[in-house]
Amino acid sequence: MATLRYDKTGRLLFTKEMKKEYTLLMPMMLPIHFGFFEEIFKLHGYRAVILDTTGQDIIDEGLRSVHNDFCYPALLTTGQLLHALKSGEYDINKTALVMSQTGGGCRASNYIHIIRKALKNQNLEHVPVISFNLVGIEKNPGFKMTPKIVAQLTYAVVYGDLLMWLSNQTRPYEKNIGDTDKLLAHWMNAIKKEIRRSKSFLPKAANKKFIQIAKDFQAIDRTEEERIKVGVVGEIYIKYAALGNNNLEEFLHNEGVEVVMPPLLDFALYSLNNVIVDSRIYHKGYLRAAIVKWLFQFLYSLQDKVNNAITHHSDFRPMQSFERIKELVKGYVDTGNKMGEGWLLTAEMLELIDAGIYNIICTQPFGCLPNHIVGKGMIRRIKQNHPEANIVAIDFDPGATKINQENRIKLMLATARRNMQSHSAPTFALGGGK
Repeated sequence: MATLRYDKTGRLLFTKEMKKEYTLLMPMMLPIHFGFFEEIFKLHGYRAVILDTTGQDIIDEGLRSVHNDFCYPALLTTGQLLHALKSGEYDINKTALVMSQTGGGCRASNYIHIIRKALKNQNLEHVPVISFNLVGIEKNPGFKMTPKIVAQLTYAVVYGDLLMWLSNQTRPYEKNIGDTDKLLAHWMNAIKKEIRRSKSFLPKAANKKFIQIAKDFQAIDRTEEERIKVGVVGEIYIKYAALGNNNLEEFLHNEGVEVVMPPLLDFALYSLNNVIVDSRIYHKGYLRAAIVKWLFQFLYSLQDKVNNAITHHSDFRPMQSFERIKELVKGYVDTGNKMGEGWLLTAEMLELIDAGIYNIICTQPFGCLPNHIVGKGMIRRIKQNHPEANIVAIDFDPGATKINQENRIKLMLATARRNMQSHSAPTFALGGGK
């Protein structure tokens, strides 16, 4: 069994010895993307497990472990990790927890410390907590973000975005129920196999796959019926995680609408862009900004290749380019506003409206102060400039009932249907974007 080692501050380290023995537990957010992440970590010798558990027990565990003034995502992620430790499925003497850490002003930067405090209160302080970040916070001898891992994770984000984007535009219109999910499973398995062979991330090979994925989804037989399109924006965890938003995406699919989820790559580009903007505003960090600018251009080129594949090999709606999103937010929020989702959240609503998607759900977690400013706080201004916008802010917290949330969404959908019938706002797509 690995020896417990601590740094000078008393923080428990994840050692090279632990890497050979320990299971790493990580909270789930996006099933497609995180499925690829799990394979990448396994490829590099980590026994990674992405937790897809749900249920009231997780919320209750979070309520017991996290101060009730903290934000809802902190409660859920901490609750999910502790619930897994107590489940009996994992050896608590050979298990570590992994949590992302941005290093920014969002409370997400404190999740690591919240989890450690919760572990200590329950006599589990011997469980290491690893900070998953790209800015060098809390280094561990047994967990290193090498350039190869970062590159592979980047491609995994792009593959995940493409599959999520096209499956959401196909599923509501498929003539043979299940065709979309069958094709999605096929491509997820194919990419996972290539990850295991470490061949899925060469630029030329990836570009060919982008094209083939677009062609395969295009080949699915679809109807020409009209469907309401609904965009989902908000705090990143609540927006994407089924545990956080009470299976919002599934609910919308069951209501017969086309769900539009913003790509995860936009958040990655936003995070890199923040470093460049900071350098310009504060006149420092020029070398770091230059390196980040190169990485930004690389990610932007990948986004461009994906959009080219969609545009030239299918009739689906492509993703908005990041530069276009930045243009749309001018006059609303400055790009120096980077707390939490910052200006990107406002931009995502404007991006949807620009694409003709006027029905928008803004997911609002309890305790997310930046989100209330750049999310709910901007809705009135957006509606003033775009009266056709049909936006509803939905609050998510331990006390919010699923029925109340769904009833508010149904009211928004009723307005959307009236608009579609009267053609006062073009809120529908023909055949998945035809």
